[in-house]
Parts: sequence; structure tokens; C-alpha cells
Amino acid sequence: MDEKHAVSRRRFVGGVTSALGLLTLEPGRLVSQAAGQVPRPQTTPDEYDTLAKLANNENPYGPPESVMKAMTGAFKYANRYGYPDGGIVDAIAKHHGVPRENVMLGAGSGAILDVAGTALLQDDRRIVSAEVSYDVLFQHVTALKADQIKVPLLPDFRQDIPATIAAVHANYRDVGMVYLCSPNNPTGRIVTRQEVAQLLDGIPSDVPVLIDEAYFHFVDDPDYATSIPYVLEGRQVIVCRTFSKIAALAGMRLGYCIAPRSLIQRMRPYADGAAINAIVKWGGVAALADTASQAWVKKTTLELRGKTVAALREYGYAVVPSDANFFMVHLRRPVQPAIEEFRKRGVLVGRPFAGLPEHLRVSIGTADEMSRFTVAFKDIFPAVKASNDGP
Repeated sequence: MDEKHAVSRRRFVGGVTSALGLLTLEPGRLVSQAAGQVPRPQTTPDEYDTLAKLANNENPYGPPESVMKAMTGAFKYANRYGYPDGGIVDAIAKHHGVPRENVMLGAGSGAILDVAGTALLQDDRRIVSAEVSYDVLFQHVTALKADQIKVPLLPDFRQDIPATIAAVHANYRDVGMVYLCSPNNPTGRIVTRQEVAQLLDGIPSDVPVLIDEAYFHFVDDPDYATSIPYVLEGRQVIVCRTFSKIAALAGMRLGYCIAPRSLIQRMRPYADGAAINAIVKWGGVAALADTASQAWVKKTTLELRGKTVAALREYGYAVVPSDANFFMVHLRRPVQPAIEEFRKRGVLVGRPFAGLPEHLRVSIGTADEMSRFTVAFKDIFPAVKASNDGP
């Protein structure tokens, strides 16, 4: 499978580079997404290819052959506007068992989060969310001059649902939406299906709840479930999904949300459908159908996560339990200097997160990349006695 991926990427990347330059991420300018983060130095494409890329929670194996084939075939529409799109909206609707009117596309799920924020946080409305969670959303909230009501994480790094309910009630007239990221980025901890029900039943029914399921596909916990059925019940729930993670289309930008028609209508005026290219729409349809490739990625990712986490714990470092394709390790020192030390050793790791200044987020890469990370970690940090400072 790895060889197929490598061959497919080589054949496909040449076309992407020449025809879709605007859609690619500039390798050396990985976005600085947190206040105070030191920007990473620019690298050449050849230098970038040599790095172990464990910073952005990507699928390191690239799109499978089925998706590559679909995208390559769609290049014939690169010069057109009103092109056939492969039926992407219908495919998503069928995949989730919802009407197509409940589906809205975005250029990645981040675009959906921005649209939801713009639509629902007008007139000085506020967002209720955990601290710490996906900080890029909150940067958009700040840009809107909206306010965030922050609910501290529990000692075990889970989101505090009773406190979230209390915060909504205390600020009910001002709340524009509640945000839940599950599994949470950057901690990797889930909100169980029982807790989601507790939240929805515990707050006023007219308060929208945006549930970010970007890492849904990596969860094995039986207490976890998608919240899409709540949409079919008519609840004010928006569920976000992305093709950037397990489907390996991060650089191509495609995501979507499932929501009641009333919320879709509120959000759609702020959505930019033209930002989504023809190629990735066809790739998205193929990705939804290729469940075997996704199962392989999940199995491989979870095995490597378990092996790496076990090595770090044996070395004496506490690791937050994760249900995603990343984890957080407690360094016992500030994260930013450590990021630079890893970079000197050819390993890219996650950015700092406000509220967890000594916890480093590490994405799960290939077996070789995780081996390089472990070697670099032991080179940078000394072995210590096992810690009881977290799960």
C-alpha cells in the first residue's frame, strides 16, 4: 500500500504543482496559528521532503489510489467554471443518511467554523467553549470582535460539560453558540455520547451547538458516537467533518457540515463555494467510498500511537490519553524552545497552545517518522522518574 501511495503521489503532484499552485501550502511557511509562536524558517521543497512532519495532524500516507484516480480524471475540468462536480453533496448526504439540504460544503472544515462564527456571533453574541481547544476558531472569533466564554478543562483534560451548561445558562441572552471539539484538538480527549446528550438536554433548545468531528474516524471508544442523528431530530446542532485528516486531502481543502435547514440558511450567505476546486470534489466522492483505505490508516495510526506513547511513558513522561491521530506529552518545560530543538533534528512538531504551555502536541506520522521523533526526544530530554501529573 505504501508503494502505491508513493507512486500515485509522484504522478499526481506534478499535475497539482503546475495546474493548482494556488491550492498548495507553501512548505516552508507552515502557518503560525498561535499568539507568540516563533515562525518556522522557510525551507526548499527538497528540505521539506526530508523532515519528519508531525506538526499538523495530517495523514502521512497521502490519498489512496482510488482518490488519486478520481482527482486525476477531474483535471479535464480545470479550465471550466460550471463543471460536473462528481455529485459530492449527494454523496455526503447519502453517506450520512440526511437530505442534501442539510449539507453545506467548505474549503476545509476550518472554513465551516469561520462561516458559523460569522453567522452566529453577530450583535455581540458570545461563544461558549473549552479552554483549551481548537485555537484557530477563537482567532476568528477575536477578529469578529466577539467574546469567548472559556470553560477550563477538567484535571484529566476532558471537557467539563456541567460547567459548560452552567456557563450557557449564566449568559443565555448573549450566547450565540457552543463549540465542542471531539476528539478535542489539541488534547485528543473525546466528549462521550452521554455527555453530548447531557449538554443538549441541559441548555435552552434554541442555542446552536457546533460539534467538530474532524478526528471522528480515529476513535475506538464505544462511548463515542457521531452527533449527526441530533440534526435529524431537528436539534440546533451543526456537525463539522473534514477530508483533511483520515482522507489525506489537507492540501486540497474540502470539508462540510451537517445541520438543520434553518441553520444552513443562516450560514450559507457567508460561505464561499467558489473556494472549493473541481479536483477535490471528485476526490471527496472517491474518499467516502474507499472505506478499506481509511480502515488501514486508522489501524496503522493507532498502533503507532500506542507504541510511541508507551515509549514516552516508559521514559518517565506523562502523556494525555488520546483518541485522535495525535497526542500531548508533558515536557515539564516550555514548549517553544523544544519545538526549535526538534526542528534542528529534522522533526516538525506541534505549536504551543495557550493554557498548556508545557504540553507538546505530536501528530502520528509513518513508522520511520515516529522512530525519528522518539530518538530526537531522548536526545533532547533526560529520562526521569515516572510522573503522576496527569493521566
